[in-house]
Amino acid sequence: MPMAPPPDFSSLSVADIARLSETDQLPPVERWNPTHCGDSEMRIARDGTWYHQDSPITRTAMVRAFSRILRREPDGAHVLVTPVEKLDIAVEDAAFVAVELKAEGEGRGSTLAFRLNTGDVVTASADHPLRFVERDDGPRPYLLVRGGLEALVARPLYYELAERALAGDDTPPGVWSAGAFFPLQPR
Repeated sequence: MPMAPPPDFSSLSVADIARLSETDQLPPVERWNPTHCGDSEMRIARDGTWYHQDSPITRTAMVRAFSRILRREPDGAHVLVTPVEKLDIAVEDAAFVAVELKAEGEGRGSTLAFRLNTGDVVTASADHPLRFVERDDGPRPYLLVRGGLEALVARPLYYELAERALAGDDTPPGVWSAGAFFPLQPR
């Protein structure tokens, strides 16, 4: 059965996005524990591009399908897992990239929803926190997606978050979403 394409993010309200993310039926990868079978010869580049044997995977549906069987192991490694096999996949930074932001409300009443490069949607919350890491090339914001898998928040979205944080009166500056506060200060 083919997977349905993701909905048009721009046409959704934040409430629609929250409902979609709650009802998304992902495979139970956390319950699958097959014997390790080797390397998938795949990698996810820092910009979110998926590669197989150094060739980009250009079919969006393929990337989306693979992303749904992606798991992060307790040692931090990433694998593609099915009930019968487990294959390593190299991840240069984060498994996903948050490429679009929709914000509703102000201050403590804000809700921030993100669309990922895979078409998935995630609302920042206590269960899906934002964190900020300082690197030599500047701050990098990350959003917890599921099971230790994170999305690097694209630079333009980081600027939107910083603008929201600086417009508020919180000390330290930060953003609110779904009742949770996320300071912009790196941890």
